[in-house]
Amino acid sequence: QVQLVESGGGLVQPGGSLQLSCAASGETFRIYAMGWYRRVAGLQRTLVAHLGDGESPAYENFVRGRFTITRDTAKNMVYLQMNNLEPDDSATYYCHAGGKRDDGFYEDYWGQGTLVTVAA
Repeated sequence: QVQLVESGGGLVQPGGSLQLSCAASGETFRIYAMGWYRRVAGLQRTLVAHLGDGESPAYENFVRGRFTITRDTAKNMVYLQMNNLEPDDSATYYCHAGGKRDDGFYEDYWGQGTLVTVAA
């Protein structure tokens, strides 16, 4: 099993910045990709940014150029630097890790979420 704990959410004014962090623990050797999703109340969780082993980052169109995902595999951390935040970025942000099981199948792991509110 892999456990994920996010931090860094909060209230920020439009145009401001926040950095989200996610710490992975447990069977971290299973992780082959990490990323961030977000969910607005009443809507489905959607991908924000994703970074797999040996891959280039992938971003939702709406955040490309404003958000940057980075991973520190030695520390089992993933970060999301969010700049020029807009009210529409307000959501609960979830850390995600993709892991490979011993039977060869893949499993998703999720953090508990951290709330980001962008408002004046």
